[in-house]
Amino acid sequence: MKQFFKIVFGTVIGIFLFLIICFGLILLASGKKEELKENTVLKLELNKRIVERETDNFLSQLNLPFGDTEGSIGLLELKKAIKNAKADSRIKGIVLKTSSVEAGYASLEEIRRALLDFKSTGKFLIAYGDSYSEGAYFLASVADKIYLPEEGGLELNGLEVEILFFKKLLDKLEIKPELFKVGEYKSASEPFIRENMSDENRKQLTELLDSFYKVYISDVAKSRKIEDAKLKEISDSMKVRKAQDALQYNLITDVGYFSEAEDFIRKKLLIQSKEKINYIGYNHYLYDIREDEEEKTSSNKIAVIYANGSIEDGQGTNNTIGGESLAREIRKAREDDKIKAIVLRVNSPGGSALASDIIWNEVQLCKKPIIASMGDMAASGGYYISMACDTILAEPSTITGSIGVFGLFFQGEKFLNEKIGITTDRVKTGQYSDIGSFTRPVSSSERQIIQSEVDRIYDSFTQKAAKGRKISVDKLREVAKGRVWSGTQAKELKLVDMFGGLDDAVDIAAEKAKLGKDYKIVYLPEIKTTLLKELLLQMGDEDEAALLKSEFGSLYPYLKKLKEVKSYEGIQARLPYEIQIK
Repeated sequence: MKQFFKIVFGTVIGIFLFLIICFGLILLASGKKEELKENTVLKLELNKRIVERETDNFLSQLNLPFGDTEGSIGLLELKKAIKNAKADSRIKGIVLKTSSVEAGYASLEEIRRALLDFKSTGKFLIAYGDSYSEGAYFLASVADKIYLPEEGGLELNGLEVEILFFKKLLDKLEIKPELFKVGEYKSASEPFIRENMSDENRKQLTELLDSFYKVYISDVAKSRKIEDAKLKEISDSMKVRKAQDALQYNLITDVGYFSEAEDFIRKKLLIQSKEKINYIGYNHYLYDIREDEEEKTSSNKIAVIYANGSIEDGQGTNNTIGGESLAREIRKAREDDKIKAIVLRVNSPGGSALASDIIWNEVQLCKKPIIASMGDMAASGGYYISMACDTILAEPSTITGSIGVFGLFFQGEKFLNEKIGITTDRVKTGQYSDIGSFTRPVSSSERQIIQSEVDRIYDSFTQKAAKGRKISVDKLREVAKGRVWSGTQAKELKLVDMFGGLDDAVDIAAEKAKLGKDYKIVYLPEIKTTLLKELLLQMGDEDEAALLKSEFGSLYPYLKKLKEVKSYEGIQARLPYEIQIK
């Protein structure tokens, strides 16, 4: 008993000391708050993961020595900061510091437009990177001055997608995947049943990347005043291998270091050569905006409801879409008289067919304007929940479509018996009581039942999509088949209505609700959190992911993919693969 009390007492003292240390660190970090003065330069360091929106919390502006040190930046908040800086007389320019940015190209398109809009005022925009990835350069290419150090590099050699295949691993483990699908392009199962891409998958991926890169080349060529064909030739031949090459082909303006970029900034600010430049970082500027904002008093509201992550049954989490929880948010918004219109912001590869249908039902019940704004991807289940909206907006580089359904079950009787020495036995009340069991093969009659259910859900999916898009079922099925499309292709096929980002979707919602400028925006679901919860989150799952990344390095994506296999079981309306365009 004495030992028990010692342990309890030690634990309490440890927690108490930990809280004191955390409080001291917060005070220390908050004391370093940057001051927004006249003649200030906003510094945007975007070498981080871009997410849809940030948690509205106090710790986001502090650089604490624990937790998610890599951090993330919310697309919503970043665009807000750039827009505010455009009108802020104290901000004279932006310095964009980025070598590699982790974001989908649809997100990059929205950020790029915000930067171009900022430049339209005549304020300066400077870009500096020790090197530039393809995505980072897509943003940097809009700058007035683009700096790259002498030994730096600029990646301009085209896009690629690499898919991991696990069939050989499953064969070695003697785990057999059982597949049921509709649509020759529905390739989500390929990593588990093949060692390489099918012809159909290769075709759709090739056309998808070609569509994306056409947009990339066109946008960069316009900013750098280069002909599209010439820039494509530079890329295809990989003619840019060092900083001098980038300068020769007019992709950058200066081979130089950040000190030289600062010399130029001082000239723009009309200050002395050795005078300190007053910078304000993104987090501190965003915090100032939040402090200074005046809450709109309009009783009219437009609700922006975020649908971000894989779609799953039930409540979901901060990083996934729960069928019940998102349906509830839409239902509350459509029944709230103060909310005059809804924007459904979708960034999802899909997931549970049932959860997708539950969300779709709430969308089609909405009698007020409801607009879909597609982010980096709104595919399969992500398209399912969008297709009943009045208007669908996407970026040219949005990944969408994938109208198809599959069922995937894993059979591991040999794995259990022969690899780890586990056997099973069962009793049941009906012939199909254990249908889909991991511990025995699927029978021929069960195969017919499951396939018929997949066929039924596909039939329902395509009929509802055709109704939402106001086209015939036969025409819709011509572009379905599980096929993935870019935003550009989807617009041509009438799967989406127009190009645009979240701001454009809000404008359309306001116009359809006849609100003029008399409205305020509410973002749902709310993700505010307490300080204690923040601290726990900072040292929780994010640290686990960071630890795995540090331990496994380049092997981390393989481990992450294997951990996700469980979520693929059952009947799914899911993107054919996890696309990472590099």
